[in-house]
Amino acid sequence: MQSCQLYLISPLDVGGAFPDRLREALQAGPVAAFQFRVKNVDLAEAVRLAAPLQAICDEFDVAFIVNDDVGLAQKLGADGVHLGQGDESLKVAREALGKDVQIGITCHDSRHLAMEAGEGGANYVAFGAFFPTTTKETQYRPELDLVRWWSEMMEIPSVAIGGITPENCQPLIDAGADFLAVCGAVWNDPAGPTEAVKKFADVMSAGSAD
Repeated sequence: MQSCQLYLISPLDVGGAFPDRLREALQAGPVAAFQFRVKNVDLAEAVRLAAPLQAICDEFDVAFIVNDDVGLAQKLGADGVHLGQGDESLKVAREALGKDVQIGITCHDSRHLAMEAGEGGANYVAFGAFFPTTTKETQYRPELDLVRWWSEMMEIPSVAIGGITPENCQPLIDAGADFLAVCGAVWNDPAGPTEAVKKFADVMSAGSAD
């Protein structure tokens, strides 16, 4: 069975002590990527908030992905950008960022959008929300069959997102998701981000050993 990896998404508040919490999370176990997600801040403030987090990701060899904002990704020299269906087009983003930057595309519950993204040169596609989530408002609820179909048909990795916890993630791993995108399950864990990441790592390592 293929291995599944953790893709951390930031809370909207990444100031204050958050860099220390990110370090705790990354020290706890293997994390493939971290998505920097802020809203309603200008470019200068976004750069200021991103700088310490990007440095921590570099230290742990974790891909630093910017949510929604091609200009910010370009300014930071980020490893990638994640685009929703209402954001900049994949074609324009690729022209701006070049061929070496990872571009991920939100595809909700749609085979058509995923195929379109893959044909357009996306580096990964994201499906969700698989479970109820309070991180953001969602209106799509894909079935596990979508992940299974994509895994069997395509080489491009898939990211599963939406309300994923250590307790409910096994079916997504079994279906062939390459990455689990998690936010609240790590940052809101009462035991802290270190323990949360360890819980995910335990499930993933058990799954890859089967």
